Amino acid sequence: MSLEKEPDIETIPNGHTIEQASTKACIAEGKHDQGELPLVYKISDSPPIHLTLFFGFQQALLSLAHQLAISLLVAEVVCASHDDEFKARLLSSTLFMTGLTTLMMVTIGARLPLFQGAAVEYLAPLLALGTVDPTFCTAKGKFDTSFAGNLTGNSTVDPMEHTLNAVTSLQGSLIVAGGIHTFVGATGIIGIILRFIGPITIVPAVLLIGLYMIKAATKFVIVNWIIALVTASITFILTLYLGRIKTPIPVWTRKKGFRIIRYPFHQVFAILIGVIVGWILCLILTATNFIPYEPDRSSFFTRTDSRSEVIEKAKWFYFPYPGQFGAFQFSSSALVGCLLATLLSILDSVGDYYACSKVCHVPPPPRHAVNRGLAVEGFCTILSGMVGCGHATTTYAGNIGAMGLTKVASRRVFVAVGIIYMLFGVIGKFSAVFITIPYPVLGGALISIVGVFIGVILSNLHEVSLTSTRNLAIIGVSLLIGVMVPYWIEKYPGDILTGNLTVDNLIKMFLGNANFAGAVTACFLDNTVPGTAEERGITAWYQQKGSSYDEKNYLEGMEIYNPWLPKSLRRSKILKFIPFLPDPEIAYTVNKEGGGKEETELL
Repeated sequence: MSLEKEPDIETIPNGHTIEQASTKACIAEGKHDQGELPLVYKISDSPPIHLTLFFGFQQALLSLAHQLAISLLVAEVVCASHDDEFKARLLSSTLFMTGLTTLMMVTIGARLPLFQGAAVEYLAPLLALGTVDPTFCTAKGKFDTSFAGNLTGNSTVDPMEHTLNAVTSLQGSLIVAGGIHTFVGATGIIGIILRFIGPITIVPAVLLIGLYMIKAATKFVIVNWIIALVTASITFILTLYLGRIKTPIPVWTRKKGFRIIRYPFHQVFAILIGVIVGWILCLILTATNFIPYEPDRSSFFTRTDSRSEVIEKAKWFYFPYPGQFGAFQFSSSALVGCLLATLLSILDSVGDYYACSKVCHVPPPPRHAVNRGLAVEGFCTILSGMVGCGHATTTYAGNIGAMGLTKVASRRVFVAVGIIYMLFGVIGKFSAVFITIPYPVLGGALISIVGVFIGVILSNLHEVSLTSTRNLAIIGVSLLIGVMVPYWIEKYPGDILTGNLTVDNLIKMFLGNANFAGAVTACFLDNTVPGTAEERGITAWYQQKGSSYDEKNYLEGMEIYNPWLPKSLRRSKILKFIPFLPDPEIAYTVNKEGGGKEETELL
């Protein structure tokens, strides 16, 4: 099954696509159509500069809406929903780090054409704050970022200081989580982790993140349900109902002259088109004064001029820098959520590396490339924490799917994508324009994004035996615990009484984190309840990560994964002891008899 067969491309926060709900695993397993055409530009090819920029902008726009949505969700959960200036700075930081991480991944990391976007998993620690203390945003000054991440009522601060306290506390936790992420990549211990973590653990943990994102998304939708539903409907019509139709596009070239080509334009950019249509509809309602200019009403944020002053106030150029929101602080409770998000991000990225290699028609990534990619992601998580994004970055499989459609897998294109996003982040007016998107339009986009996110997470169960009572019981109980325990903490916070306020609040933060409660339950049951590896989906996981290869099936060889090294070091025997660098004895050779198993097997 190939991406070209049914090109329904629609990206979601975790980077997957609607069509990839059923095809991502097939890509990773190498199921290609026999008649699949070769790539127009291979990984090592360099398209002309004008084509590089064109393909780069296409990939950049594909995931732009997701960077905006996740950035605004971060602002929402740190109580900055009405601070447009702060949201503009936050979005600039997100765009800049997205570009920097993409650039580093392509040139230093796995050296595959991979897009690194904002990771929604890291919102879980912030969502937990609202569960533990529903008055977190209304009772200003209650957030205390001590070692235990206390919620106390001993101080009174203004709204901005309250927001900065929440952000800087998360910064420290992200930095620590990023350090651990880097350690996992640099040491190559991901193989050990994969022995205990499988689909049955991953699905409940990530699914609970999506379910708890609904609370934040609803705040945007309820401003105007009609606009939100129209925006979401446009997206789904273009993606699902018109999924098998390609858009006719007139083009002209010197060799072939004027002609019509067909490309799934309306599917690739479905979310952006939906946002534009919703924005235009709000503009009409504003121009006709159908929505009155009454700032006290919630419907006021349907108007396009409700926050227009943010564009005037925004600087033309803004350079995100470490510590821009204040000195780093640390919250152990937020750290737990970040660590779990890091684990989920690692597992997702490994799968995306293999999916990308299939789309690019190259051998599966060797261990050193996987380890180096994870190390770069971890390092950039540290940088994201220092800058204050409120989230890390992760690999987006949606852009991998787009490569299958465009037949362009050049690393040079993704270098351009990284530079484009860094420029987006530096140009302050650009971020300010997107911050003024009417709330219901953003809510409609979130309906599409979060809805597909939940669906794609469920699709990961295709490797698991769903006829097994064991598996169904573990998944069901994990989801139930993941919903029930945070609900209990939210409704009856006084039930946790240890005699120590710090310990009480620490326990509340742990138990109030939905994906923590669900993941711990799922992992414990999956590793203690008797079951075969095939039944648990572990066998399929191993086969995906450790399959052998034959050079004749690929357009390029293993050399594409080799990082740049001085010639004097390329043959150094010490390299074989560094997990993220290629073994000099096999790095520049390819076994023509399908002997790549040792180099590609993680376990």
